[in-house]
Formats: sequence, C-alpha cells, structure tokens
Amino acid sequence: MGGAMSAMSAMKTKAQSTQRRHVLRALTLGAAASLGLRAGAGAAAAPLAIEVYKSPQCGCCEGWVEHLRANGVAVTVRDVEDTGVYRARFGMPERFGSCHTGRIAGYAIEGHVPAADIKRLVASKPKAVGLAVPAMPVGSPGMEQGTRKDPFDVLLVRADGGASVFASYNKRST
Repeated sequence: MGGAMSAMSAMKTKAQSTQRRHVLRALTLGAAASLGLRAGAGAAAAPLAIEVYKSPQCGCCEGWVEHLRANGVAVTVRDVEDTGVYRARFGMPERFGSCHTGRIAGYAIEGHVPAADIKRLVASKPKAVGLAVPAMPVGSPGMEQGTRKDPFDVLLVRADGGASVFASYNKRST
C-alpha cells in the first residue's frame, strides 16, 4: 500500500507541477503581449500636427516652421493674405497677434512659440485658447540673429482674454 500511495503522490506532484508551468507560461505570455501592445501603441502614436497660417512673404515664419519640423512636429503651411481672420476664428485676441497663427489639438498658437512649449501645452491640456509670443522677439525660434537673444515670454491665453506666463526665455539677471 505504501508503494501505491507513493505513486499517487508522485502523479499528484507531477500534475501540480505541469499545471503550475501552464499558469506561469500563460502569465508570461500575457505580460509579454501587454508590453508589446504598449510599446506598439507608443511607436504608432501619430506625431503632433499643426496647421500654420502665414503671409507668403514672411521669411521668419519659414524659420519657425523649420524649428517645429526639426523638433518632430508635422506642419501644414497655408499661405494667406490675412492671418487676423484665423486668429479671430481660433479665439486669439488681436493684442497677442504676430506674423503667423497656428492650430494644434484645438489650441491656437500665435507667433514664435518654441516647440517644447507647444508639446507641453498639448500634453498638459490646460483650459485655454492657446499660446502666444506677441511681436517678434529676436532670439525666438525663427527670429535668430547671430548671438543676440532678447528676453521674451510665452503666454498662456485664456478664453476671457487674459494671459499668464507659461514660459520665459533669455531673462537677464540683474
């Protein structure tokens, strides 16, 4: 009887071992598939895409467009006679106006806004009209002139027309 018990115990242990192996294999395959899907989703994510409205004669706008492309933003350029029409359509107050207007992920982008700030805006999704760099500060993307870099702020523009500083560049220490 001892031999029969020993044989049954061995079969039970072997069955448990096989079952454990199947469970571990299933868990491992599931984890690998999950990681693969996540990695694939990240790789397949579409790049940020902006539509830019600019004057056909504006050279600095082309410099800004190249800055965006160099930083992984897909750009569609529309040459228009009046960028103010698009600024108004997107809800950007005229006082923040510059030489070009863009639209990305539902946000208006006005002027020479650095690509890093556009990416941060889209990732953080604040309740806002968009970003603006009023005027055309030297040293902002597309407005490079040698080593000169004037200080400028990137403004987060709200629907009520107010704005707050989103980022600051080239600030001089006092």
